[in-house]
Amino acid sequence: YQRRVRGHFYSKMKDFAKVGSKIICIGRNYAKHAAELGNQIPSEPFYFIKPSTCFLEDGGDIIFHDISKNLHHELELGVVIGKKMSKVSKSEVMNYVAGYSVTIDVTCRDLQEKCKEERKPWSISKCLDTYCAVGEFIPAEKLQHDNIEMLLTVNGEKRQHVNTKEMLFDVPTLLEYVNRYITLLPGDLVQTGTPEGVGPMNRGDVVKVSIPGVSEASFNIV
Repeated sequence: YQRRVRGHFYSKMKDFAKVGSKIICIGRNYAKHAAELGNQIPSEPFYFIKPSTCFLEDGGDIIFHDISKNLHHELELGVVIGKKMSKVSKSEVMNYVAGYSVTIDVTCRDLQEKCKEERKPWSISKCLDTYCAVGEFIPAEKLQHDNIEMLLTVNGEKRQHVNTKEMLFDVPTLLEYVNRYITLLPGDLVQTGTPEGVGPMNRGDVVKVSIPGVSEASFNIV
């Protein structure tokens, strides 16, 4: 019975990009990435939210919108929520995780920096259509959240390569922090922060993300 229930749980969530209501994006969760952008290391997690219209599935086209001249990739582990969760304790949060996905938080870096300088919200740099590119759904039991290798390449050149053991705040800590005040729903995605090596993408580029030996996704910049 338990196996049947778990199988149903996974079958519903494999289409998380079609049913998720929101994307929670964690900032500065790797020390070297904070340093490369000249930011302080946070003392506690912080996040922003992308709309579900940002979702783009494997093989899709990431749009280089004409309001930007400096489009960046940010490789991130995505955590797929499987059950409604609100005020769930850290010791229990992993029971609400359906699985994972290797993802890209696409960012208009020039717009983000301009908004920061003007002390404005920087949603315009992060929340455009196609700016949450995701790989396939990976059932939770196939991965150990604190030991996942991830890789991002642009036209075959390695740009980002990391293991989640380098996170400042691990997955249970992030989920407990977020669901303390924001209810997470089935299909919602929590992007857990990017490592160092963020950089530009241009029209015509092919960007690939992978968890080596487990999952790979490819996207075209148009």
